Formats: sequence, C-alpha cells, structure tokens
Amino acid sequence: MLDVTRLRVLLAVARHGSVTPAATALHYAQPSVSHHLARLEAETGAQLVQRVGRGIRLTAAGRLLAERAEEIIGRLDAAEAELAEHSGLRAGRVRLAAFPSALGSFVPLAAARFAASHPAVALTLVEAEPPEALELLRSGDVDLAVVFDYGPPPAGSPDGVRLVPLFAEPLHLVTLPDAARDLASFARARWIAGCERCRQSLVERCTAAGFTPQIAFTTDDYVAVQSLVAAGLGVTILPDLALRAHHSAAVRAVPLPGGARHVSAALYGAPPDPPAPARLLAALLETAPAG
Repeated sequence: MLDVTRLRVLLAVARHGSVTPAATALHYAQPSVSHHLARLEAETGAQLVQRVGRGIRLTAAGRLLAERAEEIIGRLDAAEAELAEHSGLRAGRVRLAAFPSALGSFVPLAAARFAASHPAVALTLVEAEPPEALELLRSGDVDLAVVFDYGPPPAGSPDGVRLVPLFAEPLHLVTLPDAARDLASFARARWIAGCERCRQSLVERCTAAGFTPQIAFTTDDYVAVQSLVAAGLGVTILPDLALRAHHSAAVRAVPLPGGARHVSAALYGAPPDPPAPARLLAALLETAPAG
C-alpha cells in the first residue's frame, strides 16, 4: 500500500523541482526527503526520479504518480476537514483562491458576508490567476476558486473540477478621454496587454477589427495599466471587474459590443459540497455583480 507521507514528498518534489526546496516546504531535512523517495520507489517497484547533473527530475512514472498524488491528497485533506467539522473537533476552515480584480471588487463583499454569518470558521484568501488557482484546487490547497475565461464555461467537469457560473462581465476599450471610441481607430496605436489569457483575447478582438496590435507593454496590474494609458503610452482592453476595482479619472472606458469575460466559482468533486465551501459559494453568488 502506498504511504501518504511519501506521496506528499513526491508531490513536493514535483512542485518545487528539486529536493532542497521540497525539503524546505515540508520542513524536512534533505536526507529525509531522499529517504522517502527511495522507500516510495521500493514500494512501487518503479524508478520515480533520476539524477540530472547535481539535481533530479521525475521520470514518466514519477510524473504519473505525482499527478495521482495531487488528487489523492486533495481528497484526503478535504475528508479530514469535513469530518473534523462534522464531529465538532474544530470550527472548520475554508480557503478561497481568486484573481486580483475579483479580490479588488466583489470577493471581499462575499468574504465579509460569510465571516459575519460564520465567525467561527477560519477564512483564508489567496491571490492566484486561474491556471494556478485550479492547480491549488486540484491539490487540495484551496477549497474554492474564482476563475475566468473568455468563452462560456464548459458543460463538463474536467479533471474533477466543477464550474458554477457567477456572471459575465463586459469588456471595455480604455483610452484617453478625447480619443476615438471604436477599436479600428487604434490600428497603429501602442497596446498594453495583461496575462496570457487577456492578451490572447485582446489580440483576437483586434484581429477581428482588421489589425494586429503592436503590444508595447505587458503588466497584470490594472492600476499600472490605467496609469500607462493616462500617460499617453498606449491603449488597452480591460474587463469590467478591473474598472470596478479601480477606475482612473484620467482615462475613458468604452464598452465593446459582443464578447465578455465569464467568471465562475470552481470546486473539486461532485456535490454535495462540504458545508463551509457551500456557504462561501452562496455568498459569492449573492454578491456577484449583475452580468
């Protein structure tokens, strides 16, 4: 039978890329990590790691087991939290990951509503873009994630993740106040792009308007983006949440017709959900902006 502690060690090595940072994250000595890896290889009968120079990397078998370990440990941690809450051993906890503009707008309202109704439950908020947030969810490091996509949420549940739609937010062309109001007028302008998904959406919208944008600056900081626009250094497209979180008086935001960014809550596994994540989800649905 596989040892859960050794699976945690393998998962830490997979996440951090080598023994030393894995040992630091686990608060273990390096020899202890190496010992657990050796014992896990003996238990499985497979080579899980191989030396590369002065470091190590996972073999194909090691990567496969690490992926399964994420699911196993995430489920075990969730079960432990549910049982502890059910049996009254502790008041419980709930951990939420969300992207910056969600944390800067409606998520604090949901968190405050949840905290007021359930003051004994420890609530933790983590800033993470959707890909990282979903990894944290699958690994059991968070119980709930607020994510976005530029297409409608998929109908299925990829890798055990279940998406609950919250709202669709419009997109805005952000320029100086006296600039043109249509996208095509900025074919020769310098553009400011954000994260990979936002950048891809910007390029697609500009392409549909008949040009390829010249991206001069890249930043995920929506305050910095608006400062760059206000300084005349470029134009951009921002989703509604970014402007709800911060809207500089020195820039103008013009809604773009067609297309939106879809915001969802992500949970792991099939319902019913544990009590604390279920109540936090209800708070998110209650405080979500009207789409």
